Amino acid sequence: MAVKKSRVAVGFIVAGVLTVCFGALMISVGPLIIDDQIIKNTMIDPENEMSYSMWKDLPVPFFMSVYFFNVLNPKEILKGEKPMVEQRGPYVYRKRAQKENITFHDNGTVSYLEYRRYFFEPSMSAGSESDVVTIPNMLVLGAAVMMENLPFAVRLLISSTFKTFKEGPFLTKTVEELMWGYDSGLVDFLNKYLPGMLPSSGKFGLFAEFNNSNTGLFTIFTGRDDITKVHQVDSWNGMTELNYWRTPQANMINGTAGQMWPPFMTKETTLPFYSPDACRSMELVYQRPGEMQGIPLYRYVAPKTLFANGTTYGPNEGFCPCRQSGLLNVSSCRHNSPVFISHPHFFNADPVLLNFVHGLNPTEDEHGLFIDIHPETGVPLNVSIRLQLNLYMKKVGGITETGKISEVVMPMIWFEERGYIDGPILSTFHTNLVVLPLIMEVMQYGFIALGLVTIIIAAVVLYRHKGFSNETVKHNFEKQEKSIMGNPEK
Repeated sequence: MAVKKSRVAVGFIVAGVLTVCFGALMISVGPLIIDDQIIKNTMIDPENEMSYSMWKDLPVPFFMSVYFFNVLNPKEILKGEKPMVEQRGPYVYRKRAQKENITFHDNGTVSYLEYRRYFFEPSMSAGSESDVVTIPNMLVLGAAVMMENLPFAVRLLISSTFKTFKEGPFLTKTVEELMWGYDSGLVDFLNKYLPGMLPSSGKFGLFAEFNNSNTGLFTIFTGRDDITKVHQVDSWNGMTELNYWRTPQANMINGTAGQMWPPFMTKETTLPFYSPDACRSMELVYQRPGEMQGIPLYRYVAPKTLFANGTTYGPNEGFCPCRQSGLLNVSSCRHNSPVFISHPHFFNADPVLLNFVHGLNPTEDEHGLFIDIHPETGVPLNVSIRLQLNLYMKKVGGITETGKISEVVMPMIWFEERGYIDGPILSTFHTNLVVLPLIMEVMQYGFIALGLVTIIIAAVVLYRHKGFSNETVKHNFEKQEKSIMGNPEK
């Protein structure tokens, strides 16, 4: 009976050791299993239905909020006074993005066209598309700057053309017309006799070329051969580099298409991406860690050098000719129109820009852009991309429509594209990336704890049992010895 109890105790000790080993093995193998699942679910693979459909048709609701800088003193501006603006909006549009013409290639890449469509959301807007606002007329003031070096007689002819088509220096139209296009005799004339001069062959509007259009032919890596390259752009419209800018570095197409990034990010990782709308590659940098409904995230923001000029930040010299720091000159990819991109309200720009216009008040919370990303998967959880469109305008001799306008970079609109994971997708994300790893971690240390407790209890039982057995043997031996001494005949 005693031997049987000892064997049971030893058996429990062996079982405890095996349990501890299993827990230790899970600690070593568990992360590898999780990483393997992440790789399978971040790779662009039609056989993985859930992750592929999420990449193909983004299920996350995206919205574009547009804010207009309504000009309050257009007559005074023509006399040389400082512009005064008031922000109007937001006018919110639901964005629908869908990839089409998807083609997989043998070299581990996939090509696609992504079409975007916008639908006005009255309930989320601070006004209707019938609201009337006043902004600078790009057709007049932009063209004036473009033509300032032409002979004076030609400029007079241009000015008379503006008068013929009743085009003034400022536009007062509805939000819908300014966004998606309005009828213009001048636009029809230019498209007929100078085709290609304007970005649109139909109505002229700030976002006319955006709606029901694609962002160009992207070819990106699927991650099949190397997961660190997943979503990285291989080419855009067949080009591996751009031809808009002055240096090879500025013309590089870097990073992803701006929707997802490779997994296993660290705080040293940056977020490079190519933006066809900005005509260049951009890069965001790590700011701080955070959490979204229990899911860990890293926040990435635009560095102050993103739109810095070449004097402030040498590598940006390739994007010049530059003006004040904080402005990106996109005229080279916008039909030479004097258009500049910046952060809204000239956030992170040279403070002198604020002195030229009344009504601006930049803050990081309202005007800084950011991407909150899950570092293990490279999937954005919360996105807010904010950019401002500005027009450089000035007095141009011979074009009387410019009056005595002072030289100024005039803000016209700023817009925010935002989206965040929510609903069933967030629940699935939370389950797969937070709950299951936590359960695995608890199980790992649970097995180790259970094994150690089993070993300790079995060892104590075995020790006590052996101690009891030894005492019994000793007692019996002493008893027998006394018996023999008490009866010598035995």
